[in-house]
Amino acid sequence: MEAVGARRAHRAVRERRRACEFEAFTAGAAGRLLHVATLLAGDPAEGERLLVTALARTYADWFRLRGEDPYARTSQELAAAFSRRAWHYRRPRGGLLDRLPPRERLVLVLRMYEGVAEEQAAAQLGLPTERLRALCMHAVATMRSTPGSTGSGSAGGAR
Repeated sequence: MEAVGARRAHRAVRERRRACEFEAFTAGAAGRLLHVATLLAGDPAEGERLLVTALARTYADWFRLRGEDPYARTSQELAAAFSRRAWHYRRPRGGLLDRLPPRERLVLVLRMYEGVAEEQAAAQLGLPTERLRALCMHAVATMRSTPGSTGSGSAGGAR
């Protein structure tokens, strides 16, 4: 009986530690992650839903991260959540990147806004590097050539 109580106490301490660590992480990173999610979704409310999904998955795996950057993990989860529901984001919502198809939007945000290396982004999306490069170049060209754009070629403050 005492062993069961000790295990419960240990589990409770571990859960409190996980909650505190995760809370500290979200306090520091949630603003930027929400901006990324909103850029992807094109809508603040939908961006929040994407971010909550990504954060929930990160929280579930918190102790298994073992030195992995939680921001990078959450960003990957965010990209995966967006990809799983890409069909949902084809309708224009008035977002800055609405002119782009979902895959190009995702590539542009990962490469230009988040600064993810080409090879890493390609691996994350399961694409050859050359295909990712072509998608990014097409997305940038689309954003530069679209009437009403600023002509600066930046995607909403990218870099």
